[in-house]
This record gives sequence, structure tokens and C-alpha cells, in this order.
Amino acid sequence: MTASDPKTDLHFYLQSARDALLWKLEGLSEYDIRRPLTPTGTNLLGLVKHVAGVELGYLGDTFGRPSGEPLPWVEDGAEPNADMWATADESREHIVELYRRAWAHADVTIDALALDTIGRVPWWPSGRDEVTLHHAVVRVIADTHRHAGHADIIRELIDGAVGMNKGNDSMGLGSDPAWWEKYRSRLEHAAQEADRDA
Repeated sequence: MTASDPKTDLHFYLQSARDALLWKLEGLSEYDIRRPLTPTGTNLLGLVKHVAGVELGYLGDTFGRPSGEPLPWVEDGAEPNADMWATADESREHIVELYRRAWAHADVTIDALALDTIGRVPWWPSGRDEVTLHHAVVRVIADTHRHAGHADIIRELIDGAVGMNKGNDSMGLGSDPAWWEKYRSRLEHAAQEADRDA
């Protein structure tokens, strides 16, 4: 086994989640990247907007490194959930570039500080607001991968595209629609049978 560098490992998993999330926007219309596909309004561009703010907060402001990026959707008095969707005036390009600038800012924080550096999360209660850089990076990785998973499901609902990126569908079983339909029918049958037996 080769030795590893913790920052390199953390950055690898953070970047893979970032890339997966942005890939979910590729090739879709403005409508498809914005439309809510769950009862709680989950949508692809909103997920990107949200994680941009998460990175700027946890890996910027928390360590005394504000980015200077205006984020009106997280300010006092902002509409609830305003970070989870994009208005018609917020272009795809604006949100994606904001996210890329958030990456760059977060990466500089990770590179510049030791993993045991203590920061203070501005929106956590006073007295319980301290966090190490290591903890903050792990939190952002977990949040980004969670939302990349949401995006994977949303994208599959839109056009059937799944996986980490264009070259890796992460399914291991190919893309034969007939196989997947048979598989899905088998699962549906098992669910109905279990329900009847309950």
C-alpha cells in the first residue's frame, strides 16, 4: 500500500462530487435544469446553487476567508429555500461560474491551512460553532456527494442518463433498456408480492 496525503485524498473526493454534479446539467434545456421533479422542488440548477453557497460558507467564511461573492439568497430576510432554485434571471452560466469560483476559493483555503485549523461557523450557535478544517472539508464532501446523488436521480427521471460522468455510468451492467425494464418489472413484482404477504 502506498502512503497517501490526507489533503490529496479529501480533494479527490470533493472534486469528483463537484464534477459529477455539474455533469448532470450537460445537454439539458433551461427548463429541464430548473424544473422541480420532487414534491419538495428538487431541481438540478438549484442543487448547484446550493453547494456553491455551502463551499463558500464552510470553506471560506468559517475560516475568516470571505470570498466577496454576493449571495443574496443566504442573507437575513431572504426567502426560505432561495438557495435551492434559480430564478429566470439567474443564468446557468452565472450559477456554474459561481460554483467554479467557490471551488477555487475553497481549494485555496484547503491548501493554505492545516487540517487541524479551527474555524467558527457563523450560522451555528455561539459556543458550539468551532470546527476544524478537516471536519469542514468532510462535511462539504458529504453534502456535495449527497446532492450529486439527488442530481443523479433527477437526471435519470429527465432522460435516463445515470452515473458519475459521461464515461462512467457506475452501473456495471451496460445500458440495454430491455434488460433494465425486465429488472425493474422483477423488482415491482417482488414489491407487490411482499405487500400482499404483509
